[in-house]
Amino acid sequence: MKKKTVLLDEAAINRALTRIAHEIVEKNKGGENLLLVGVKTRGVPLAERLQEKITQIEDIKIPMGELDITLYRDDLEKVDDREEPRVNATNIEVDFTGKKVILIDDVLYTGRTVRAAMDAVMDLGRPSQIQLAVLVDRGHRELPLRADYVGKNIPTSEQEVIVVHLNEIDKIDQVSIYEK
Repeated sequence: MKKKTVLLDEAAINRALTRIAHEIVEKNKGGENLLLVGVKTRGVPLAERLQEKITQIEDIKIPMGELDITLYRDDLEKVDDREEPRVNATNIEVDFTGKKVILIDDVLYTGRTVRAAMDAVMDLGRPSQIQLAVLVDRGHRELPLRADYVGKNIPTSEQEVIVVHLNEIDKIDQVSIYEK
């Protein structure tokens, strides 16, 4: 793959997350009855950052969890033909029955990851509502889904790939676009 350009740097990612945090608080009239759930892998540090920003805005710490959707995916055989899928632990210590769950992921593309995440959430409990926050929406939906909160809409072609790097995992904050 050939890198075309950097779309978001550290400052732009921070601004996008600050805006998303404000939108979450505004839409939900505060932070009560919310649960942030990061979809592994990069949704987790994004959820942690949003949790911190909402705490700064509302002076309330919203509970957070980590969700592994590996076994809920309908495209497991396409993910990597060479090895068995690696299942990571789901860590949600809060009963979210009746709560508003905000799923957080890095990139929204076909919608299949979000569908798998919603299936996983429903297997764990019955939230009153599920909302979706993504850092990047690149289009090309295969399922009728949309994000409630979007850091940046980046229209792409099918030959392009969006790559998100986060300090917590990759030692750099950056969103780039690559040509296949």
